[in-house]
Amino acid sequence: MSEQAPNGGAVPAQQPSGPQFSVEKIYVKDVSFESPKAPHVFNEQNAPQINMNLNQRVQRLGESVYEVVLGVTLTCTAGEGEGNSVYMVEVQQAGVFGLAGFEPNVTDALLGTQCPNVLYPYARQLIGDLIQAGGFAPFLLQPINFDALYAEGLRQRQAQGAGNGDLANSETAGNA
Repeated sequence: MSEQAPNGGAVPAQQPSGPQFSVEKIYVKDVSFESPKAPHVFNEQNAPQINMNLNQRVQRLGESVYEVVLGVTLTCTAGEGEGNSVYMVEVQQAGVFGLAGFEPNVTDALLGTQCPNVLYPYARQLIGDLIQAGGFAPFLLQPINFDALYAEGLRQRQAQGAGNGDLANSETAGNA
């Protein structure tokens, strides 16, 4: 039931005040799964080695709207030498986020920590599903401390003289 003003009209909705963080859209931007040695790889007994690479891109779409793309590449190898790839999964999980009313350094921190924290569970689920659909045992990626990754990236940008370390139009990468 809506509220009524004393004169019988509806009370206008209050506009939120202060800083606003919103998730506008979450989507898969790109995905790839490769298992070049299937079906022969299913008979091999070598211990698999997993390597994960993370990267993040941020693009400003409007005054207070940003696209954040979290890239996760997972490579599984077994044995020595050439052609030892068991599978490779690449996922670019993206989201459009609204960030209004924040100081630039807070916006930068939110883009580098909160946004990937929102996106990572989606990428993690998709990667697990792809690996299982590829005929391999279920694999669950461990949680990632994006706060620590952001802090390290900020230290590196400041050491390189990047000024305030603005992430709003940049790309960061790292191994996890």
